[in-house]
Amino acid sequence: MTNVRVKLTFPEHLIKQPVIARMVREFDIMPNIRRANVEETVGWMICELGGNDLAVERAIEWLGDLGVQVDRLGDVVEG
Repeated sequence: MTNVRVKLTFPEHLIKQPVIARMVREFDIMPNIRRANVEETVGWMICELGGNDLAVERAIEWLGDLGVQVDRLGDVVEG
């Protein structure tokens, strides 16, 4: 199991969408939200995405395709 620390920036059209819930269901990812700020026009979240290596990478790619800006802050590897 791997944890990847990322900053997710959500554009206005995704603010009210259940993006994180969909990611959990579709990719079996466990998000650990460390900090977040959501306003009317933009939102951001710093979180760790935990799960199978391939699932985490697929989830990050999916988020980008959806329009979420994904910035890697560093990987946290757990044995």
